[in-house]
Amino acid sequence: MQQFTVPQFIDVEDKIIGPITTRQFVIMLAGFTLIGISYKLFDFSLFLTMGILIFAIFGIFAFLKINGMPFHFFVLNFVQTLRRPGLRVWNNALQRTDIGFNEKEAKVMPEISRAPARAYSGSRLAELSLIVDTRGAYKGEEKNNKEAIKTNFNNLHNKSDE
Repeated sequence: MQQFTVPQFIDVEDKIIGPITTRQFVIMLAGFTLIGISYKLFDFSLFLTMGILIFAIFGIFAFLKINGMPFHFFVLNFVQTLRRPGLRVWNNALQRTDIGFNEKEAKVMPEISRAPARAYSGSRLAELSLIVDTRGAYKGEEKNNKEAIKTNFNNLHNKSDE
């Protein structure tokens, strides 16, 4: 069988400029573009205030990680959590029409009788687990298998008669 190398560290982003990743570079580029636009539109004091604010916000989105997760994922998860209801109530009073039940198309299913569950002893379970663990190399002891089956069969019928 041919051996393949499995890629590792697939969640690590590619770095383009020193320690800065592509995502961080694009976010900071957008931030600097907004700062440049605010320089052209506003007077110097408003530009300075807006520039510091924009730089801080875009810096947080580019470089801050919470629990190893980028900040924008944290913000998205936070917004989704706020939009979900705090209390979930199960309404079990569904009508047949709610679930698409049509009585004309309903087929009568015959009742299926279930076989009673087998009660195995602890030693039998240990032997079965050994057979499974060895992938069938260990066949088990034939004498014990037949006796265990008879014992379990008798126990099963005795319980069902009660």
